[in-house]
Amino acid sequence: MTAAACERTVLPPASPESLSPWVAALARHGHENASLIAPDGTRLELPPEVFEVLRDVVAAMSQGLAITVAPQHTVLTTSEAAHLLGVSRPTLVRLLEAGEIPYEQPNRHRRVRLADLLAYRERARRSRAAGLDDMVRTSEEDGLYDIPLDEPFERMPTDDDR
Repeated sequence: MTAAACERTVLPPASPESLSPWVAALARHGHENASLIAPDGTRLELPPEVFEVLRDVVAAMSQGLAITVAPQHTVLTTSEAAHLLGVSRPTLVRLLEAGEIPYEQPNRHRRVRLADLLAYRERARRSRAAGLDDMVRTSEEDGLYDIPLDEPFERMPTDDDR
């Protein structure tokens, strides 16, 4: 008998710091021979992917974060997708209509596949990181980081200061 694949959100324990020993133990050991003991005493060898998910879940919950587990084929509403990205629904709709994220519209309502949303989020993260790298590179080339630390520094006035 297999469990139905559905979305599930789990809140962290009341004392997230109680998971610290788990975090340390899971970080210390490789996933080669990792196993789980079922309530009936059956020993189950954990595939590396399952071990990594368990490690990530424990680490997040130890920081007081809730965890949502959802199968990749999950289809989200625009409100759910916007919430996952941390943007407003109108902003998400603009991204959909601009072709940034694929979507389906079988009737009046748009639907977004979770896999497509996660792929967009990763592309956006990489793009932001590349932009920051370019800003740092430009600042270094312009000598912004060449100011000696012991020399007084005066900020240039902005329009708001005038």
